[in-house]
Amino acid sequence: MSIYTHVTVGTNDLAKARKFYDEVLGKLGFKRITDLGDNGSIWGIDKPSFFVLKPANGQPASVGNGVTVSFEAPNRAAIDAFHEAAIKAGGKDEGAAGPRSWTDNAYAAYARDLDGNKLAAYCFNAE
Repeated sequence: MSIYTHVTVGTNDLAKARKFYDEVLGKLGFKRITDLGDNGSIWGIDKPSFFVLKPANGQPASVGNGVTVSFEAPNRAAIDAFHEAAIKAGGKDEGAAGPRSWTDNAYAAYARDLDGNKLAAYCFNAE
């Protein structure tokens, strides 16, 4: 059992967000599961787990300071591909792919999406 049902980030440009996340999350094995009309889209592997939505209150989406959404990657090559795809799709580098020293076998990369949401991908498998 996981401890979360899903995570949501906001967007101010749904069309661009859909294109970005189709490309970037595709590198981790995620696919777009459904679109919610003009309100958002949902990605996942075998169930809905990551939502990108226009804010329900009608205000512009904004970034949470200190918030990072981190995805589990199947291997280190997927993390490399995730980071490369994020930058190529217009995202911002927030930490190149490589080992992380806080625990054994941690390998990760960080990027920001087109709205400034901070993303990471992690793998804890030995090289």
